[in-house]
Amino acid sequence: MKVAIVDYGLGNLFSINQACLHVGLDTKITSNLTEIKNADAMILPGVGAFGDAMNYLKKSELVAPIKEFVKTGKPFLGICLGMQLMFTDSEEFGSNEGLNFIKGKILKFPSHDTQNSIVKVPQIQWNQISENTDEIWSNSALKNIPKKSYMHFVHSFYAKPENDNHILTYTEYADIKYASAVIKDNLTGFQFHPEKSGELGLKIYENWAKTIIK
Repeated sequence: MKVAIVDYGLGNLFSINQACLHVGLDTKITSNLTEIKNADAMILPGVGAFGDAMNYLKKSELVAPIKEFVKTGKPFLGICLGMQLMFTDSEEFGSNEGLNFIKGKILKFPSHDTQNSIVKVPQIQWNQISENTDEIWSNSALKNIPKKSYMHFVHSFYAKPENDNHILTYTEYADIKYASAVIKDNLTGFQFHPEKSGELGLKIYENWAKTIIK
């Protein structure tokens, strides 16, 4: 199945592409509107600032095609900043409008925790993911992934969905329990990097690949 990995200048494209190839997916790193439209699934990667990413998507005329793709019901995966872009808006460097696939906000980790200890921002570490509910977990790309597995995170901002039913996993950092993965209909988003999370991360890609039907 053809998977379009959206190239808008701010993605960890090589690692994601290699992970997809490892699990047998036929990938295309692209910003071509026709290739995006005809793909069987889409991955929106991303590193860097939320506002810059949305500006790149707008300048590349990719916002409308991505939204149209999501409406088809085909599998869509957002990774790291790509997951954050799925939300309504972000407070990073002011207020920035997102793709609004999932209602909610992207917020900055505080500089100090509840004990007034300094928080290292960004979070760059392996951290645990915990289930929202067993049902949501077992009906996602995390099926058969052990609960409380460690995944690799690199981020300064975190997601806060309006609807808890859109939360796939929680993670704790800086005394904040936040949504580290989200799910809604054909949409899945991971704040962590599965492609940098060892064998379990590759298993997640393998599980997600099974949701793609040609």
